[in-house]
Amino acid sequence: MRLAGLDLGERRTGVALTDELGMFAHARPAIHASNPEELVAAIARFVTAEGVTAIVAGTPLSLSGADSAQTKRARVLVRSIRAATGLRVIEWDERLSTTQAARTIKGKKARDSGALDSAAAALILQSALD
Repeated sequence: MRLAGLDLGERRTGVALTDELGMFAHARPAIHASNPEELVAAIARFVTAEGVTAIVAGTPLSLSGADSAQTKRARVLVRSIRAATGLRVIEWDERLSTTQAARTIKGKKARDSGALDSAAAALILQSALD
């Protein structure tokens, strides 16, 4: 079973993929997309190319656990990803994943390239695996 992890963002979406045994999450290059349709199409291409069987998508809840505007946007994307890929998409609480990733991935270049977003996606995916 090969899983992908996503840290859904407005400008960049972090991407992670499990190893062949499905035990460890590894960051992959982030997806840069200018609109939701482009993002969903890029995700569909990625999961097909990598043989992904399910997706873990970070859901950005507020610190209190309540939904926010970002949560609602992420859930709309999750529905679109499900429809486009036909895969199971598991929503996963991603509170503070980017903050945690920022402890090891530093600098504006890392943020702009999407390395920080993909590190957060790897944390989300590894959390789900654990």
